[in-house]
Amino acid sequence: MDESGDGGRPQPGAGGDSPGTGPDKGRPRRPAEPGGGLLMGRPFGVPVYVAPSWFVVAALITWVFGGQLDRVLPELGGARYLVALFFAIAFYASVLVHELAHTVVALSYKLPVRRIQLQFFGGVSEIEKETETPGREFVLAFVGPLLSLVLGGVFYVPLQFVEAGTVPSVLLAGLMISNLIVAAFNLLPGLPLDGGRMLRAVVWKITGKPMSGTVAAAWVGRGLAVTVLIGLPLLTHTGALGNATSEISGMETVTDALLAAILAGIIWTGAGNSLRVARLREHLPDLRARTLTRRAVPVESATPLSEALRRANEAGARALVVVDGQGSPKGVVREAAIAGVPEHRRPWVAVSGLAQDLTDGMKIPAELAGEALLDRLKATPATEYLVVEDTGEIYGVLSTADVERAFVKAMARPSG
Repeated sequence: MDESGDGGRPQPGAGGDSPGTGPDKGRPRRPAEPGGGLLMGRPFGVPVYVAPSWFVVAALITWVFGGQLDRVLPELGGARYLVALFFAIAFYASVLVHELAHTVVALSYKLPVRRIQLQFFGGVSEIEKETETPGREFVLAFVGPLLSLVLGGVFYVPLQFVEAGTVPSVLLAGLMISNLIVAAFNLLPGLPLDGGRMLRAVVWKITGKPMSGTVAAAWVGRGLAVTVLIGLPLLTHTGALGNATSEISGMETVTDALLAAILAGIIWTGAGNSLRVARLREHLPDLRARTLTRRAVPVESATPLSEALRRANEAGARALVVVDGQGSPKGVVREAAIAGVPEHRRPWVAVSGLAQDLTDGMKIPAELAGEALLDRLKATPATEYLVVEDTGEIYGVLSTADVERAFVKAMARPSG
């Protein structure tokens, strides 16, 4: 299953996949390499990972397909599981081609792709920005299923020239059918599937509002999740998928129900995530460095903490910036470090020992806003940033905690 689209932007200052913080929150952290399993390569400069869940699915495919081979080619014996394992790998190679199709189109539109991950029930292309037009959104979504359909045809052609009832014929038929299923499933019109993104593009084009398209496609996706949860076991149990009711065992019924529940859960969760990301993007312009910045007072490095806090209280400021003799900023005093100094010791502790040295990435223009602001914070993870005017004058200090609180408010506000 494909869930290409925004993969979920990390929280400001997280610097990696997880939004958690390290033991020393005051030190800048290098952005972590986007992980997610075993790194397989970097086609087109995009890292491709195989998630641990893939190995579970590969083992399941090997076991199920191996059992089917025993009925079709009993002479293979134990070697049937090697053939089945080859099928599992070839199938996921086809899924990778599907995801690479999304990636190539995204890169051609100048959209950054964070990573591709092969995982349970398919793959994910994590595209970090939204397309600018509904037409591009439609093309970006459609190209994946299109490549799966093409692969189905690629496997169909040699199938006509091999002997029936042989290993090559069974593998080619299996890969042809599986790619057609992938294409058909991803064309279902509900998020997070490609068909859902296509539906989103159509509604976006009609209404002129990306959010309206997202809401429509997400709710259709939730309807699909309920349909899969109820309908898949019923189809199997009634023999609509080719099984006679009398031949279905209790274990197969449980397996079908479990498979339906997992698929439905993935679709429902993906649809909800799409709504949350879209709501966040809608309110991103409200996140402005100028409005989120705390007022700061400049202090020299040898200033005792107690004196620095007294000056800040008098000025109504909530942050401290360490400056040199000429007034040039050299560091930002960490809020967490201040809290860690007992009050009776503050007259004896200089602010220089509590400051985080400034780097170029920690200087934020006051007019920075929205996605550009988040990109800057993600590029240089820290807990506090110096906000400056165009003239270089100190405006104040931006705290990651304040940005994260603004995130929460943006997510909680209803969409317009």
